[in-house]
Amino acid sequence: MSEQTQSHEIEALPLEPLEILYRDEYFIAINKPSGLLVHRSPIDKRETQFAMQMLRDQIGQHVYPLHRLDRPTSGVLLFALSSEAARDAQTLFSDKLICKRYLALARGFAPEDRFIDRPLKEKLDKIADKFADTNKGPQEAQTQIHCLRQASLPVSLGKFPSVRYSLVECWPKTGRKHQIRRHLNGINHPIINDVNHGDNTQNHFFIDHFDCTRLMLFATDLYFVHPYTQTRIHIRAPLGEQALAIFARLGWPQSEESY
Repeated sequence: MSEQTQSHEIEALPLEPLEILYRDEYFIAINKPSGLLVHRSPIDKRETQFAMQMLRDQIGQHVYPLHRLDRPTSGVLLFALSSEAARDAQTLFSDKLICKRYLALARGFAPEDRFIDRPLKEKLDKIADKFADTNKGPQEAQTQIHCLRQASLPVSLGKFPSVRYSLVECWPKTGRKHQIRRHLNGINHPIINDVNHGDNTQNHFFIDHFDCTRLMLFATDLYFVHPYTQTRIHIRAPLGEQALAIFARLGWPQSEESY
C-alpha cells in the first residue's frame, strides 16, 4: 500500500518507544502510530523517523518489514527478525494465509454486510512509482465489510439534517493500494479524514467537532499460522484513548474489549 499522504492525515510522530505487540525468535509486531512511515520513501525525503529504523534501534537488531500500512493508518505491523524468516513469511502473504482485520469510521449508515468485489487500477505516484508500468489494467480487489455500529448527531451539514456515522469492520481479501479506502468511498461511505478518497465537507466538520485530524482507519488484528511452530497467532492492536473517546461521544462503548 502507498504511504503517500496529505495535509491533516499526518499525526505528530511519536517520541516514546514503539509499542511491541508480539515477539518471538522469528517475528516482532508493533502498534504503528498514525503519521509514521514504515520506511524511507522518495515521497517524503524530509522525514527523519521511520518505523523500521526506530524499531531496529529500539531492540538493537535489524528488522525486515513483511507488509505495509499507509502512513495515516495505525495498527498491527509485522516484521521478521532475519532475512530467512522474512523469506519464509512472504509465502504466507503470497498464498493469502495472512488474515487482516481493520476498523473504519465511515460517513453515513453502511450496509450490514457486503462483499465488495471491485477491481482497482493502481494510482501511481510521480516520484515513488516513476518506473512503474502505466499501462497496467485494473487488478482484482475484494473486501468483506460488516457494519458493527451506527450513530447519528442532530447537526445539519450541507443538504443533510443530521450527521451519520458507521463503524465498519473490513476484511481485505487482496492487498491493493488504498484498497479499503477506495472500496468504502466507492459505495459512498468514505472513511473520515481521508483527504485522498473522502468527503472534505465531512472531514472539516469532524476535525472541528471532535478535534481529531487523523485518518479513522485502524489495523486492529492480524491472524496467521506460524510457519515454524505451526501455532495459530493472533496479534491485536488497541484503538487508543482518542478513538475510544470519540466513540463514546457517538454513544458507543468506551472500552477496547467492545471492539
